[in-house]
Amino acid sequence: MEKLRIIFMGTPEFAVGILDTILKNNYEVVGVITAADKPAGRGQKIKYSAVKEYALAHNLTLLQPVNLKDESFLAELKALNANLQIVVAFRMLPKVVWEMPSLGTFNLHASLLPNYRGAAPINWAIINGETKTGVTTFFIDDKIDTGAMILNSEISIEPTENAGQLHDRLMNLGSTTVIDTLKVIENGNVTTTIQEDNDEIRTAYKLNKENCKIDWTKSGEEINNLIRGLSPYPAAWCFLNDKNENLNIKIYEAKLMPDSHSYEIGKLINSKKEIKVAIKGGFIELLSLQLPGKKRMQVSELLNGITFSDEAKMH
Repeated sequence: MEKLRIIFMGTPEFAVGILDTILKNNYEVVGVITAADKPAGRGQKIKYSAVKEYALAHNLTLLQPVNLKDESFLAELKALNANLQIVVAFRMLPKVVWEMPSLGTFNLHASLLPNYRGAAPINWAIINGETKTGVTTFFIDDKIDTGAMILNSEISIEPTENAGQLHDRLMNLGSTTVIDTLKVIENGNVTTTIQEDNDEIRTAYKLNKENCKIDWTKSGEEINNLIRGLSPYPAAWCFLNDKNENLNIKIYEAKLMPDSHSYEIGKLINSKKEIKVAIKGGFIELLSLQLPGKKRMQVSELLNGITFSDEAKMH
């Protein structure tokens, strides 16, 4: 059995849960690599990554390279004398980095590969109406999320679950799967499976303003899945046109209500208790949303202070 000396690479909260589990299972983490600090928010204050906050709190050796091919960074990395690297939600590594440790570099990805390679696997699994997903560990190669798979674990996606809830469950599942992967590497009995490409593979494209916008002409199921798949971040959005004003609103929670009606698609129907949007074959009831310059609110709270006209429409 070879004693593991691990370098961990990651940036967001999802990676913190995995790193914490590795330490709690008494594995030696000789260094942590995370994103460089950058200004964020309206005040452009310097913001640390979630992984940096955790590393500082646990006195872990921390490196924040801007350029992963920089000679001084590579020298520092080599000096840590790790024999294994673990990557969770970081960035693409150059060959000189992932080849460095003798036992290789493996990645934890939040999907059942080869499906949902890419930047936003949790979101797209829900957006596309999947009923199951999972996590996969694989050895990194020179492409994105294509390396030889080590282990995977599967869970079902609940019908009303949003991306935030699924994120937390996959973080827990990922923690267990990473520990199981460490055990097989430590014991020297790793077996891998090559990913096979086919035309059915779905991709986890990077989220942007365009693919987060609600198209009210789509089916109720597609609209509802988009809202769930983007909640709580970055949130599905659309325009609300009322009284000659076009408001950019975010929708965090909604409910599909199949029904027959003769309303125009996108028409807003509101009372003192609810807001509904007319769609093909029914309505989408809005439960939680955010108006420009306001905080996120439950619709019941919003309706205490705002009323929309009979002409109001979503588009």
